[in-house]
Amino acid sequence: MARLRSWVCYRDYKRPYTRYSKFSKYCYIRARPANRVSRFAMGKQEDFPCKVHLVSKQQMAVRDNAIESARMAAVRLMETIGKTGWFLQIRIFPHHIVRENPLAAGAGADRMSTGMAHNYGKPIGIAAQVRQGQQVISVHTTKDKTSTARAALLKASYKLPFTTSIMIETMKPVLRTKTALKAKAVA
Repeated sequence: MARLRSWVCYRDYKRPYTRYSKFSKYCYIRARPANRVSRFAMGKQEDFPCKVHLVSKQQMAVRDNAIESARMAAVRLMETIGKTGWFLQIRIFPHHIVRENPLAAGAGADRMSTGMAHNYGKPIGIAAQVRQGQQVISVHTTKDKTSTARAALLKASYKLPFTTSIMIETMKPVLRTKTALKAKAVA
């Protein structure tokens, strides 16, 4: 199997190419590559008081296998605290279709390829476009488990091709007084 081409060729942030339609006259791509991210939300979905976010410091395109690798690294560490005390969500989705126009090099290459005459390219993968300051991964958890969530997002950041920062957001607890509960019951 051929190895992946270097991501330096594709990482620039540009208008995402997503032209795939069920009607053939509107669709210019022969086939859409499969998404390698297996799950975008995992853990127990409930209202947790703390949220820890992995935030991008650069704008860049990220390949789907890098997103899946970051997800696996984060979940592996979060599962050490149990299955129910957290909720992890991938906040980006790979829509951008990455294309390649392979050019042959060497003797006889002038007869093998068309050069840039028909440079549309074949789809070789998909990527997500990430803006600067965008939340990439979020972990919702309790206050005592925020250090584990922070460590999990730090491990996930090593798998992504851009620099990141970790932001912790705490929710203010809702005070439930007897008068507020009575007013809610009457209404």
